[in-house]
Amino acid sequence: MTDHDVVLVGGGHNGLICATYLARAGRRVTVLEAGESPGGCAATREFAPGFSVSSCAQWLNQLNPEIIRELSLEKHGLQWAARNLASVSLDAGGRHLVLQGEQLEGERLTARDRESYPSFRRRMLRYAKLLATACGTRPPKLVESNLADRLNLVKLGLGLKMLGREDMGELMRIILINMYDLMEEHFDSEQLKALLSLHGVLGSHMGPRSPNTVFGYLYHCMGEHHGYLGPAQVQGGMGALGNALAASARDAGVEIRLGTRVAGIDTRAGRVVGVTLSGGEQLRAPLVVSSADPVTTFEGLVGYRNLETGTVRRVSQIRYKSGCAKLHLALSGAPQFTGLDPSRLGQRLVIAPEMDYIERAFNAVKYQECSAEPAMDISIPSVNDPTMAPPGQHVLSAIVQFAPYAPAGGWEQHRASFTSSLLDCLEHYAPGISAQVVGAELLTPADLEARHGMKGGHWHHGELSLDQVMMMRPFPGATQYGTPVAGLYLCGAGSHPGGGVMGQAGHNAAREIIRREAAA
Repeated sequence: MTDHDVVLVGGGHNGLICATYLARAGRRVTVLEAGESPGGCAATREFAPGFSVSSCAQWLNQLNPEIIRELSLEKHGLQWAARNLASVSLDAGGRHLVLQGEQLEGERLTARDRESYPSFRRRMLRYAKLLATACGTRPPKLVESNLADRLNLVKLGLGLKMLGREDMGELMRIILINMYDLMEEHFDSEQLKALLSLHGVLGSHMGPRSPNTVFGYLYHCMGEHHGYLGPAQVQGGMGALGNALAASARDAGVEIRLGTRVAGIDTRAGRVVGVTLSGGEQLRAPLVVSSADPVTTFEGLVGYRNLETGTVRRVSQIRYKSGCAKLHLALSGAPQFTGLDPSRLGQRLVIAPEMDYIERAFNAVKYQECSAEPAMDISIPSVNDPTMAPPGQHVLSAIVQFAPYAPAGGWEQHRASFTSSLLDCLEHYAPGISAQVVGAELLTPADLEARHGMKGGHWHHGELSLDQVMMMRPFPGATQYGTPVAGLYLCGAGSHPGGGVMGQAGHNAAREIIRREAAA
């Protein structure tokens, strides 16, 4: 039995960020991570001899620069292989579209596209700035609020008013509609519309015609508000970010125990008293902070039998269905995409030629079927970082939208055929790539759940939709990082503001825990 001020369950990026801020405030913090390396979804792994890949998250485009600076992550080893990468919408005939910041290139763009996009982007960034303000603090309660909540609401109201009548009215109009309709209003180019639409559905169980996808797009735009004009690639893969976060945490005095799985969060008379590890060891602490998703935390670790019926019902109603898979390929050489300048091979490459293409891919997963022609968000990290593959060889990593969690007959019946269909899709854009494959790995939503502890394989730990954000995230009664169990807090992507490698949930949670415990 060991005494601690805080035991933190899960050493993902939010957990490590939360732990570091708590330690800097004088708390004795121990982080328990089931994996053998820190970072959670920010992980690098060798999947074939000599070939390494960012196994889950592959781009860094939302991590708050304030957190990078305050935690001295660059001092602790964070290096950049590439920054402000362009997004290239691939065309099988070589007529690609390139988007970087406000710059558009593409022979199929119309005069209306070129004229509309800069003003559209500026308006979306104004909305993203307002959203970033909301994400930078705890979500205010609408009832039983205190002075801090009222001030936060006033701040949000002023920010909304400062948009001006036209922009404010437009935000109210579009926030509940879908990306398909919004794109049709503004642009002609199918490539451009699809590329922007994909930003609204990545990692979700939604297609371009689904409500809440405009909100998803604005959530993505927060990265640009933070200064990312395009995705960044971390030197050494995303695991290098996890290592830098761990080094910063240890420098602040945090104890990190890797390969340590928590079997349960222990409670007594409605209050946490510590945790029990899978080997039977017990750690006692007055505060337990979980960076695991809310369903895993309450159902798997606390146990429904230790919760009130109303809390159990709310947890069970969280939507966490994923439609996202990852494909990793070890290649004997650089792939040749038709008509793509070799200098662009290290950029973000996207297969999503039309919005209807994405919607058809989503249609399949609604019925737990594999998409015949999925959309893909592709990285070839070895172009910018040769350490990821043997000399002259390359790694390709693709986010695949969409793939079911549990197809009929199970994934072992479908894994080979779905991998083959993904290669066929890539072959359409990069002829000959199949012959270059010397190793392949498909991570299904079920695999992502098993490897990274994300319920349903959902990287946001619950769908990002207007009924599951802000003061509704993850559910009423656990919206400000505290929970119905005294002494138990949440700091992961399932809490406000949500997922992506942003770190804001961990930062906000630490600040709220410090405030509450000081007032107790």
